[in-house]
Amino acid sequence: MLNPTPAAISLLVSVLALVSFPAKSHAGVLFSAESFAVLAGSTVTNIGSTILNGDLGVYPGSAITGFGPGVVNGSTYAGGAVPQQAQSDALAGYLVLINEVPTGNLSGQDLGGLTLTGGIWKFSSSAGLTGTLILDAQGDSNARFDFQIGSTLTTASGAEVLLVNGAQAGNVFWQVGTSATLGTNTSFAGSILADQSITLTTGANITGRAIALNGAVTLDNNFVAIPEPVSFWLLADCLALLGAWFLVPWGGSPDHRILWTASPESRLKGVSQLT
Repeated sequence: MLNPTPAAISLLVSVLALVSFPAKSHAGVLFSAESFAVLAGSTVTNIGSTILNGDLGVYPGSAITGFGPGVVNGSTYAGGAVPQQAQSDALAGYLVLINEVPTGNLSGQDLGGLTLTGGIWKFSSSAGLTGTLILDAQGDSNARFDFQIGSTLTTASGAEVLLVNGAQAGNVFWQVGTSATLGTNTSFAGSILADQSITLTTGANITGRAIALNGAVTLDNNFVAIPEPVSFWLLADCLALLGAWFLVPWGGSPDHRILWTASPESRLKGVSQLT
């Protein structure tokens, strides 16, 4: 039996007090759409063992296929008032993003190889990502990264959005004028708001959201998790110090405890597989 020290218990109590306050919206953009990992306008189609940590919905369409084998760790809405309101809020957020004054114009550049600080980054037409894009919050966990993309967003196979120095996936937004396609095994961060469709090819993952205002969202063995507030990870790491003694069964494997020392994306994926 584990016997946490008084100092460890004190740390846990402090973190529990922190997370007892209601979580503030990351950036006040999506409102009721914030709870959706995937939200489509026409249809949602899935192939394989996709995991969604968050709600799944479609409106004004109502067709959702492929769950199961896909798993939704949240609520599913095939039409109705809830996804209707979420689509309305997502559209309002989309219009806010598209009307912001840009910090800089990146038209014609590949996002791969760039390091960007907080700001509003514009592409007059299409945007592409090959390799790694680094988003650097420079120690400010509230730093916003907004991308205005005139037409398509496309990532190459194995592309990555890397968040450093306090950057939070909940503060990254991608306004896409037409459609977005994430290449095989892309590791993506932020909420995609596309006017038309979003396609996640095999193994593409998002810490954020896939929101298609009018078209379909197509999934293929993906992982999509809505971002968690910083306080969530403070609690998780506190539990790691205590050996996860009230989350992991007493006979739980060491792998379960190691889970809490992994990256946020890995931790979320691991939690979904333990439940």
